[in-house]
Amino acid sequence: MNTNFVKELEWRGMIHSIMPGTEEELMKGQTSGYLGIDPTADSLHIGHLVGVMMLRHFQQAGHRPIAVIGGATGMIGDPSMKSAERNLLDEKTLRHNQEAIKKQLGKFLDFESDAPNAAILVNNYDWMKDYSFLNFIRDVGKHITVNYMMAKDSVKKRIAGEGGSGLSFTEFSYQLLQGYDYLYLFEHEGCRVQLGGSDQWGNITTGCELIRRKIDGQAFAITCPLITKADGTKFGKTESGNVWLDPRYTSPYKFYQFWMNVSDEDAGKFIRIFTSLSRGEIEALEKAHTEEPHKRLLQSKLAEEITVMVHSREDYETAVQASQILFGRSSVETLHKLDESTFLSVFEGVPMAEVAREKVDGQLGLMDLLVGECQFFGSNSELRKLIQSGGVSLNGEKITDFQYIPTEKDLLNDCYMLIQRGKKNFYLVKLV
Repeated sequence: MNTNFVKELEWRGMIHSIMPGTEEELMKGQTSGYLGIDPTADSLHIGHLVGVMMLRHFQQAGHRPIAVIGGATGMIGDPSMKSAERNLLDEKTLRHNQEAIKKQLGKFLDFESDAPNAAILVNNYDWMKDYSFLNFIRDVGKHITVNYMMAKDSVKKRIAGEGGSGLSFTEFSYQLLQGYDYLYLFEHEGCRVQLGGSDQWGNITTGCELIRRKIDGQAFAITCPLITKADGTKFGKTESGNVWLDPRYTSPYKFYQFWMNVSDEDAGKFIRIFTSLSRGEIEALEKAHTEEPHKRLLQSKLAEEITVMVHSREDYETAVQASQILFGRSSVETLHKLDESTFLSVFEGVPMAEVAREKVDGQLGLMDLLVGECQFFGSNSELRKLIQSGGVSLNGEKITDFQYIPTEKDLLNDCYMLIQRGKKNFYLVKLV
């Protein structure tokens, strides 16, 4: 064994509940453990990352991680801590989502090597799709009483009517399905530990109980806390929604910025949870951060580690360069290198005017463009004074010539011009 997995999670603040005997079981030798992943989208978001990092630490400690795509359970919806049923997915969508998620998990887990603890990915739809209802309630349902199921917090809250929607029988049966997953993996993959978020404790312990009652086996459980931010707001959400791992939904620049903008208090917590840095490295960073908090060393290292892991070193470096633009610390070359997605992420919310492409044909002067067409400046005289004082830039370069006529060579990504007024005011011209 490489490390004590439980002790590793403890110092990282990643244990909420643990079943007695779990640590001792893991210290006996290589153990298989699983984590369920909701396949309702074709990308993970950062809310999934705590569980994924648990699997990563599990593998680094010498154990064998099993990622379970909840294809069958995704068709039903987990009632845990939710107030309404989710939309149900068809098989084709689930399979597409499964492939996309496996690709993302490959950034965190070793699926490909021939190591004895190489990770595997399975889909519970594969062992549930041909299981008839009659066989399921005979083989599984008879082992767990309704009284036992009703005692779970997630069930009690929904039956009590929080949100007013009640609980369908479909959702009530969810914990039996998840319990059967554990039993199936216990018997077929030698799985002895289930990992999950603290909201899953009821479902996980139902699985342990089913294994005990049906085959007299002993199974174990560890849950991690649900992550909250120091200010009490929800982790992983921004004004525009979830922070996704897929660059189609959240650009690497925005992803990087999310981590750069966390508070000092959260940075200390998140760098333990979302990186594989050692305890010594993290404590040294915290000491340096305390001495020079204005440098935001914790946020910088956190953003670097997780952006490189999820995206790439190149994407991280581009994000760093892009973030310098708004502070005036970037080169003209950087602006020209940015792809359109990153460029638009950097200047999101900046005033933008659309101009017909044929007007930028070597005839329309900068004055007419910015005052007449775009109305970024109130008058020619105002713009002239600003240019005289060195206060106007085009694509990062100071404008000195009142009569300057922009051409196609002034375009970024073949259709944008970036105008800067003073230090902090930016405008975009987009040719259409």
